[in-house]
Amino acid sequence: MSVLLEFAMFPTDKGESVSPYVSKIIQMIRENGATYQLTPMGTIIETETMSEALAIVQQSYDLLEPDCDRVYASLKFDIRKGKSQCLTQKIISVENIIGKVNK
Repeated sequence: MSVLLEFAMFPTDKGESVSPYVSKIIQMIRENGATYQLTPMGTIIETETMSEALAIVQQSYDLLEPDCDRVYASLKFDIRKGKSQCLTQKIISVENIIGKVNK
């Protein structure tokens, strides 16, 4: 199974730049070994189960909670049985189609 989670989580009470807080979350994702892609608007992770994805969300909040009085989070899921490596395969599929159209 492939669980793609696109999420953003950051404090809203720490001023304009929240990159130090986002960096803590990215470091935790790396340490967990999850496949991820950082984007300017959030982070996409791929796990094998919904519980693994939700655990990362909880761990992200747990990192921010001690220092932050207000945390914003946005989450989107794409859950697909019988598939894996959807994070990369979806991009390859679209790029292959574009390549065929441009020839």
